[in-house]
Amino acid sequence: MTSLSPRTDASVNQRSRNKETDWRLFLRLVPYARRSGRTLTLSMLLLVPLSVAGAIQPIFIGQAISLIRGESTTFGFLQGRPLAEGINILSGLLLVTMAIRLVFTAIQGYLVQKVGQQITADIRDDLFKHVTSLAVRFFDRTPVGRLITRLTSDVEALGDVFTTGAIGIVSDLFNILAIAISMFLLQWQIALMLVLMLLPVTGLIIYFQHQYRKANYKAREELSSLNSMLQENITGVNVVQLFRREKYNAEMFRTINRQYIKEVDKTIFHDSAVSATLEWISLVAIAAVLWLGGLMVMEKSLSFGVLSAFILYAQRLFDPLRQFAEKFTAIQAGFTAVERISDILSEPIEIRDPEQSVEKRFKTASQNDGHRSGEIRFEQVWFAYKNDEYVIKDLDFTIRPGEKIALVGPTGAGKSSIIRLLCRLYEPSKGRILVDGIDIRDLPQAELRRHIGVILQEGFLFAGDVKSNITLGETYSIDEVRKAAEVTNVAQFIEQLPQGYDTQLRERGTNLSGGQKQLLAFARAAIRNPHILVLDEATASLDVGTEALIQDALDRLLENRTAIIIAHRLSTIRNVDRIFVLKQGCLVESGSHDELLEQEGLYASLYNLQMLGT
Repeated sequence: MTSLSPRTDASVNQRSRNKETDWRLFLRLVPYARRSGRTLTLSMLLLVPLSVAGAIQPIFIGQAISLIRGESTTFGFLQGRPLAEGINILSGLLLVTMAIRLVFTAIQGYLVQKVGQQITADIRDDLFKHVTSLAVRFFDRTPVGRLITRLTSDVEALGDVFTTGAIGIVSDLFNILAIAISMFLLQWQIALMLVLMLLPVTGLIIYFQHQYRKANYKAREELSSLNSMLQENITGVNVVQLFRREKYNAEMFRTINRQYIKEVDKTIFHDSAVSATLEWISLVAIAAVLWLGGLMVMEKSLSFGVLSAFILYAQRLFDPLRQFAEKFTAIQAGFTAVERISDILSEPIEIRDPEQSVEKRFKTASQNDGHRSGEIRFEQVWFAYKNDEYVIKDLDFTIRPGEKIALVGPTGAGKSSIIRLLCRLYEPSKGRILVDGIDIRDLPQAELRRHIGVILQEGFLFAGDVKSNITLGETYSIDEVRKAAEVTNVAQFIEQLPQGYDTQLRERGTNLSGGQKQLLAFARAAIRNPHILVLDEATASLDVGTEALIQDALDRLLENRTAIIIAHRLSTIRNVDRIFVLKQGCLVESGSHDELLEQEGLYASLYNLQMLGT
């Protein structure tokens, strides 16, 4: 499923969908079905006795009617038997077929649902793994609500492709085939008439299902927009309420909701059209059987019992077709989901680990080159979020091991972009970045990020306890967690929580203050003992008292480590070794605080403006 070419444009998506056939879409799910091959095979084998048992039931009923009327019967073993005995035999056979259908339908239904749920779970796992492996660039252009729709409702629809859809359709085809064979064995003229009636009905079903498919795709796109807006408003509910946007946003949501309902109504219309067509055709089929069969009964070329069987067959022949149409609707919705999920799975993983790990080389370079680890070198680096719109231009500098560097400059100068490139959240458009003399593209991402600790302005917390938010799934002992908390002066704050390190945090840590969340971010970085530490306005959300508490811990944390500090308050970076001044993605000045003030350039202007503001 991941072998598709990337699709990023709506028109490209539409052209690609036009070229895709249902068969090709179905084949993408086959590898997942193979994982449950035995269960799937058994469920398919059970279709044979189910179809045969259902197909011969009208014959038994017809034979009973012929026996009651004293007509010649097809079954030789019934001739010459008393009426009561013959009826008892036929009733017993009918009960056996009913028991077979009752038991096998339950078993087959369970197996099919089990396969469908396993396929759904496997696809959801693969999709989640793929999405979390994509570069940050993908999330810059993709609303979160769309991804949630893909991972939830779209994936659920995929299960129906096999459960309600594919296997159900095979079951219906088996039923139609078994009924057709049984009819031709009884009387070929009436059987041929009924079979020929299937052809125009099939054409109508295909037409309506094609229209349903197009309407369903649009409906799911509107559902994605609906979920995106819902997620955005819930996440930003504080801003919505502070700026009194409730009515305005509600009207926007109402507009999208109406558009979604409009597209859903189209799917309902096409689905209902199929059901109505089949209902009408089945009544016509019964009328045709009564007309032709009645003529043959009057000519004594057909028994009344066989005519009764064909009346039942006329109804049963179109029942699988009606169920086929309903399942086809489900499978079309599933194919729509396959297309939409394929759009995600076809997104290339832009940032990959090298084929051959150089972890040992990294450690050797860090330990045996005669210097402390943590050297960073940018060599003629260019970077653009969009093609040719460069936010980083020809950056060329070296940060020595253990050196403390500050990045300053106006908004949009490229400070945060440098951090993202260093952590390899994005790839440089040109040039290369080296850590301890090794190109970061030659390092496994986990190895690179293990050596770089990043503390952002707003620390993100997951739902769970305090300890797990510090360890983030890695195997640190509680003693190591406590030590990291003590080093960063946050142990006292944690111990004051109701359950200490086991205190449960709500989603995004909403039961903590902004400063408390930031304190946990410092402990999270300290426990990993990184060679390089990046602080992106890390103390901006701390109050004066808390900032003073953390400053001592920060000094210890920065000791013997290379550090890159982004700070808008220039007074906080006076003591760094060097200051890099950026403007429009270019390095325009570098030096110590005093050296830059003497140059009376951009840094001096920014510093003087801040001093005037205080």
